[in-house]
Amino acid sequence: MTGDQSSLDAVRAAVRKDVADDSRKGIQEVARQLGVTHRTLRFYEDKDLIEPQRIGSTRIYSKRDIGRMQLILRGKRLGFTIREIKEFLDLYDVDPDHHEQMSRLASRVQERLADLEQQRAALEETIHELRQIEREASARLRRAASNGG
Repeated sequence: MTGDQSSLDAVRAAVRKDVADDSRKGIQEVARQLGVTHRTLRFYEDKDLIEPQRIGSTRIYSKRDIGRMQLILRGKRLGFTIREIKEFLDLYDVDPDHHEQMSRLASRVQERLADLEQQRAALEETIHELRQIEREASARLRRAASNGG
């Protein structure tokens, strides 16, 4: 058996491990499951947010890695920074009761909501101004057209 073959067999064995509960997956399956690219998975690995097992150059993802990725993607959708997401995930690992994590999360969510409320107010004001400008411009165009142009 060649070195490449034994490495390939090791990867296959790791992926097959615990097949009944689907606990280990390769990068292609995880990327497809999460709707992300391989590059995205590697990015979060480089940021130390996930730690897939390595067999040679092949990454094998556990349920924990997939769960962390789901939390990371949700955090990004909600507007949290990578630093904030890493802090939440790190707290989860060191605080078995998750009290500190939930406290910080609640505080940060309140801050994020306040930011979004301010952004919404600014957007509503901008939309109002643009609608007013549109009405005024349209009215001028109608007057010009009715006056023969």
